[in-house]
This record gives sequence, structure tokens and C-alpha cells, in this order.
Amino acid sequence: MDSEKKNTEDLSFREAMADVKPLRSADRIEPIPAKTPAIAVQRERDDLAVLQELLEYEGDSGELETGEELLFLRAGYHKRIIRRLRRGYFSVSDTIDLHHLGVETAKKVLLDFISQALDRHMGCVRVVHGKGLRSRHLPRLKMMTNSTLRKHPSVIAFASCRPVDGGTGATNVLLSARRGSGR
Repeated sequence: MDSEKKNTEDLSFREAMADVKPLRSADRIEPIPAKTPAIAVQRERDDLAVLQELLEYEGDSGELETGEELLFLRAGYHKRIIRRLRRGYFSVSDTIDLHHLGVETAKKVLLDFISQALDRHMGCVRVVHGKGLRSRHLPRLKMMTNSTLRKHPSVIAFASCRPVDGGTGATNVLLSARRGSGR
């Protein structure tokens, strides 16, 4: 019944308004429909390509170092090793702390530590060298650790630890199964 009542009301209204004409106003502005903004599709594609290229970086691993982070992968090894090392996938067998040692003493201790780790067939070790915040000029222990590990023939890769493991004040080192092997 409601629909019948509505239909009769609509019909009554239409009949009453049949001869009505809309008024034209001189100061009335017709609304202009909003245009949809143009989308820079090619720019979005370019930005996405740049991000993808950064994620798939295949340059020299020595160039991967950013800021305070230590990062190294010996040539000939797959880059997924460094990603896994950075994410903490390898179990750390032993740790050495070089804090409060002089640079020369720390270098000897570090080389002895690596030698002992190789003798005990350890695959991954951690070196705590500090961030060098209390050094007068540069983080000398950190720099010595970086150069010593790069030159050592049994070091496959190394990377600064995750923040929970010491951050840039410690480095995880992946060692070769065979002494002095390049691969």
C-alpha cells in the first residue's frame, strides 16, 4: 500500500509542477566538473625500476659499505651469503672483545683468535671492536678490524651485527672451512 500512496503522490506532484519553468539567474555560475589529476605513469615506473636496481645491486662488494657499517664479501662467493650474515642466519661459535687494547696488540689478538677458530673448525665468529665513540679522531680498532679481515685469506665475508647483537660495534665473520683457501 505504501508504494501505491507514493506513486499517487509522485503523480500529483508532477501534475502540479507541469507548467513550472526554472528561473534563469544572471549571476549563477554553472559548476565545472573536477578533472581527474594526470598520473605520471612513466615516472612511477622509473622510480620502481630504481628501487629494484638498488635491491639487486651486483657491484663490487667493497662498495657496499655504508656509513659506519662494515661489510665485505670475497670475490667468487654468492651475494646471498652477505645478506644471510647481515640478518644473523649463521650461528656464532665464539666471540672476542678487543675493547681497551692498543691497535697493534688488538691485531695480534684478532689474528690468533681467527687461527684458533679455524683450528676448532668454527664457521662463524664475532669480533667486538666498539664504535670508536671514545677515540680522539677515528675508530681505530674498527678500522684495523676491517683491514685485517679483508686481507685474511680464510675470511669469506664479514658484516656489522644486528643492533640486538652489538650493531656497528661488533662484526660477524664467516670463515672458510679450509685454511687460507680462496674458495
